[in-house]
Amino acid sequence: MAGNLLARSVHDLTAAAWFGGSLMGAVGLNGAAAEAKDPAERTRLSSAGWMRWAPLQTAAFASHLLADLAIAWENKGRIAKQDGVARDTVIKTAVTVAGAAVTLYAGILGKKVDRLADQGAEGATEPRAGASEELKSSQQQLKMLQWAIPGFAAAVIILGAKHGEMQRPKNVLTGLRS
Repeated sequence: MAGNLLARSVHDLTAAAWFGGSLMGAVGLNGAAAEAKDPAERTRLSSAGWMRWAPLQTAAFASHLLADLAIAWENKGRIAKQDGVARDTVIKTAVTVAGAAVTLYAGILGKKVDRLADQGAEGATEPRAGASEELKSSQQQLKMLQWAIPGFAAAVIILGAKHGEMQRPKNVLTGLRS
């Protein structure tokens, strides 16, 4: 029980860090950076905050994946035999991987925006008139991704809750295949 409790706790806490960190970054960090007086500082400050967060987020992803493996190993019999568990496991894995890829891509775009910070901006994800197409494109993509990322994280949390519900004894018994 302790090993499963630890894996589930790590799994849920790292998903919560992904959700909360990305949402706080989009609302708090990017919003606060937009208030900088110097337009060149707006993207630089936002990028600096995201770069400070990146190592923790990377560690959270790695820990989340390890916890996922431990949970799957512990539940391999149920995944094989209980109706819907394997399907939902595949869906949750796909959402997690897609969300991680989107998060990684946002980091790449963020580095590009930081490199172009001297052009100035209205905000972390809002281009300034006269900005290069490269900066505008990167900021416009980041503007969408900053909301997609917490959506992926929320989906992972919700799918994890669904898995938990599927483990309730009455749901296990009704879902067992012969």
